[in-house]
Amino acid sequence: MSKNNFNIGERQSPKGVQQTEKAVLVGLIQQKQTEEHVQEYLDELEFLALTAGAVTVRRYLQKMDHPDPRTFIGKGKLEEIAQYIEDHEDVNIIIFDDDLTGKQTNIIEEMLKVKVVDRSSLILDIFANRAQTAQAKTQVELAQLQYLLPRLRGLWTHLERQRGGIGMRGPGEKEIETDRRIVRDKISLLKKKLEIIDRQNVTRRKNREQLVRVSLVGYTNVGKSTLMNLLSKSEVFAENKLFATLDTTVRKVVFGDMPFLLSDTVGFIRKLPHHLIESFKSTLDEVRESDLLLHVVDIAHPQFEDHIRTVNQTLKELEVENKPTLLVFNKIDLYRARYFDAFLDAGTKAEIEKELQQNLRNRFEHDNIFVSALGKDNIDTLRQRIVAMVAALYEKKYADYAEGQEPTFS
Repeated sequence: MSKNNFNIGERQSPKGVQQTEKAVLVGLIQQKQTEEHVQEYLDELEFLALTAGAVTVRRYLQKMDHPDPRTFIGKGKLEEIAQYIEDHEDVNIIIFDDDLTGKQTNIIEEMLKVKVVDRSSLILDIFANRAQTAQAKTQVELAQLQYLLPRLRGLWTHLERQRGGIGMRGPGEKEIETDRRIVRDKISLLKKKLEIIDRQNVTRRKNREQLVRVSLVGYTNVGKSTLMNLLSKSEVFAENKLFATLDTTVRKVVFGDMPFLLSDTVGFIRKLPHHLIESFKSTLDEVRESDLLLHVVDIAHPQFEDHIRTVNQTLKELEVENKPTLLVFNKIDLYRARYFDAFLDAGTKAEIEKELQQNLRNRFEHDNIFVSALGKDNIDTLRQRIVAMVAALYEKKYADYAEGQEPTFS
């Protein structure tokens, strides 16, 4: 069976010593896109590559109305990249910011003589390395196979020698059909396995239904896990890399005499592969069944508003966009350091923040709060806001029970 290598970031030297890979990033400026936006996407792609263990040494951009069906980018640009690789023999991986077909991957690899991956396969590699539990590992494997299935034909290099017509049907055609059947069978098996895990998770969640459930959601690497540790006084893995958290972590938290369940969930990202969202829907069930969402945002990030829209779109796909939500703008200390002039007095800074807060409230139609999880700025106020919102949810819950109805919160 043809094999797709999802291991990025490390390669074996002849002596078995692991070496960091050096990567070239490639982006395409298509219709209705600006160079500035695509550069931002490449910034994120570079961070993804770093998370996977690859160091970026060069970027290439090309403006085209539509990708080339054979090579994605133009022939001239591909020759330019090939020359750079020839001059820099330590480059061993090319990463495209958009999805490639199996045929495109095969053709580009043949021309450049180095490994070629796209954004989806890079994200899948990170997920594969980060998965810890049986559920996460099963979800990642399912997403990998769903990614691989439509690309099998293009990845079969020996089929390039075969053409249609009489006498041209060789054993390779049978082999690829065998591969497809094996992959489909494996996908079916993994889906059944996830269904069993889902039923077990539903049972666990039913045992917790008396408590209000609060979920931390947001773009990847905005500080959700750090905030989770601070609010729940637990040790959830937190790291300055993308997708540090894959598995949903749930902790019981009590503020004063107000108990509730707090969960930390996998972060979202732009251009997140659809099959990855599908595979992780069972993990995101915790979000779907939550009573209150704490949407954490890195306010110091230049594209934080785009991040909010990306998360909101994903929440819409999960049909939870109407749940009670508090926007938690994290890293306000970093925002002040980056955007406030040193000569501004405290009163002026407070006025600027108040106006910014009101503008964001009007723009995104949710109440918000500015905090710093690392600096612990405004955390006590955040606790008070959470207590007030949770108390209101309990009141509604008890009112529903009193009327003999199933409790609803959204």
